[in-house]
Amino acid sequence: MTTATERRTLTALRAAWLYDGTAATLTPDPVVVLDGATIVSVESNGDVPAGARIVDLAGATLLPGLVDTHVHLAFDSSADPVASLAGRDDEAALAAMTIAARQAACGGVTTVRDLGDRGYLSLALRDGADPTLPTIVAAGPPVTTPGGHCHYLGGAVTGAEAVRAAVREHAERGVDVVKIMASGGHLTPGTRPDLPQFGLDELRAAVDEAHRHSLPVTAHAHGTPAVAQAIEAGVDGLEHVSFMTQDGVDPAPEHLVQAIVDRRITLGMTLGIAPVPDATIPPGMAARLPALVANSRRLYEAGARMNAGTDAGIGPIKPPDVLRFAIAQLGMLGMSPVQALRASTSHAAAVCGLGHRKGRLEPGYDADVLAVDGDPLADPAALHRILAVYVRGERVTAEPR
Repeated sequence: MTTATERRTLTALRAAWLYDGTAATLTPDPVVVLDGATIVSVESNGDVPAGARIVDLAGATLLPGLVDTHVHLAFDSSADPVASLAGRDDEAALAAMTIAARQAACGGVTTVRDLGDRGYLSLALRDGADPTLPTIVAAGPPVTTPGGHCHYLGGAVTGAEAVRAAVREHAERGVDVVKIMASGGHLTPGTRPDLPQFGLDELRAAVDEAHRHSLPVTAHAHGTPAVAQAIEAGVDGLEHVSFMTQDGVDPAPEHLVQAIVDRRITLGMTLGIAPVPDATIPPGMAARLPALVANSRRLYEAGARMNAGTDAGIGPIKPPDVLRFAIAQLGMLGMSPVQALRASTSHAAAVCGLGHRKGRLEPGYDADVLAVDGDPLADPAALHRILAVYVRGERVTAEPR
């Protein structure tokens, strides 16, 4: 007796335009064929394979699912996400993280890099079986100091050997990237963003141990001293890189700008502000914005590699899918619309270590597809007019918030 294996039905997406994640222009009349979780063909005016299920998205533009390189799924975008997390046990926290991840996917963000959770919960979510959630690149709890920024997430250590041991534990737990808090931060009372938290020897220990395990290191760094130490320690990425002082912002020092460019350090710029009623940027940050933008623009014009890492989850203006708003805001730094889209698709995928299968609409890549109404190169607001989202070939549907 023989058993026939039933072939999976192909899905053919037809639309008006396509942005492939790398090109400078749109492709007209695309046909994108999906075989389960994989793209098998992308052609202009292409033929639909016999027997394929046709999804006609007339007037739509297809583009790769968006990639956010800095999110916190454990934070719930409330007015006090730290207190909200503290009030949840691990089961409740994981349930809330699942909701946040699904909201990201439904908003077109099909890959996220979680740069700080509690108890390695993002790894549990990453390794789960839910096909409707984004692909998750997980850091686990950030490495920090006792009482330091995000110490309540469980990654606090002191001294170079303890830092090295913490990174080793992260590697053994299966993280994809190591996050270290080189400076204080805004979510942790008692810390100051302008001051370093670790010495250079501790940062070097973190980088050396991470690289020994073939893991990249990205450092949360606001103040100039922390940025300088992180660069000297050999980090692969910098988050925020604001050059913030206690009461303002320093101009980005030229020698540090050049070091960032020369060492090809990737910068995660904290952009993305969603319009939320009665929610505003804190006054201290609002006053700093012009100088922050000027520094970021200087870095971009000098040739620094950068993308939007939104910090999604840390407040009401940072919902899980806030990246769509950040893409337009990359224009403030000097990016053209196509450069901003590239930074949020193929480049961001490479930052996450997934450039070989994410961030492009090409044969062999994951079937992560965002369909929007209009041309996002001419009208960035088109990114908010979502017609369909596919996560690894599964169409996802938004739930009421």
